[in-house]
Amino acid sequence: MSNPVNESGTPTNLSASAAVFSGPCRLLGIWVSSASSTPTIKVWNNTSAAGGVIANTFTPLPGTFYPLPFACSTGIFVTISGTVDCTVSFIPG
Repeated sequence: MSNPVNESGTPTNLSASAAVFSGPCRLLGIWVSSASSTPTIKVWNNTSAAGGVIANTFTPLPGTFYPLPFACSTGIFVTISGTVDCTVSFIPG
């Protein structure tokens, strides 16, 4: 069985740590609009900042899209520190 290539998904804009989606889904990536004040992002396969880490802490650069083509069984939670404005793209299901 092959997986289709998806180039677009449901967008959720964040500027603070938050649950993005609850339930099975596919993460596509994160677009970072702006980042300053020692910014970091961490992505979890969960509805809170606990459990399975999808992408461990990284320092985002403004104007950058980070492809993160991962399946999530529980949901997506994003931890943000510093000042970050980003959009998470995912596909429910």
